[in-house]
Amino acid sequence: MSRQLPLGLELRSPTRLEDYIAGDDGQVLALLAAQRDGSGEAQLYLSGPPHSGRSHLLMGQCTAAREAGLMPVYLPAAEHAQLAPEMLEGLERFDLIAIDDVDTLAGLADWEQALFALYNRARDRGCRLLFSASAAAACAGFTLPDLRTRLGWGLNYRLKPLDDAQREQLLRQLAARRGLDLPPEVARYLLSRYSRDTGELNALIERLDRESLAEQRRLSIPFVRERLSV
Repeated sequence: MSRQLPLGLELRSPTRLEDYIAGDDGQVLALLAAQRDGSGEAQLYLSGPPHSGRSHLLMGQCTAAREAGLMPVYLPAAEHAQLAPEMLEGLERFDLIAIDDVDTLAGLADWEQALFALYNRARDRGCRLLFSASAAAACAGFTLPDLRTRLGWGLNYRLKPLDDAQREQLLRQLAARRGLDLPPEVARYLLSRYSRDTGELNALIERLDRESLAEQRRLSIPFVRERLSV
């Protein structure tokens, strides 16, 4: 059978909070909902180890905020080497500012000063602020004392990583959302051989969706092994 290529123009599915497998962190979804509707804390700081779903929560909150009529902005601070501190100027015009991996800016004087200035402008305008980091603000290595203090304001929540059963549930849920049948043995195969980061698992399912469509084949361990080795 000839390989049928899917359309090259493809809309990437937005990250949604409904796809977040909360595990033992069900409370965090309620905190995010309260932040959006204004009934909860305007500032949330989510910390947690790798693969705890921090990026998923920040991007999902931005999606939910946009659908609620708010204007959000998402900044992946881990990519700061390709960015400049000046890009933080004017972000206070957004209703929600979500800064992922904010601790990667710790120790970078120009970035810390720019972040501190943005923080003050955003608070003055009543913006919602959402941060993620691997550690609490007090332990993240920020050298500007006032910035460290302000990041510690609001509500700080420590996330727990998903266990294998919860990651398997996440994989199968992501697949089902794309109309894919992901057998349990295939999900376990993927988890045993590929990254357990929730964002990368989502990208993995997207790739398998494209490959399955192109080949017109169901997901099986031989098919997954063959296509992901290409």
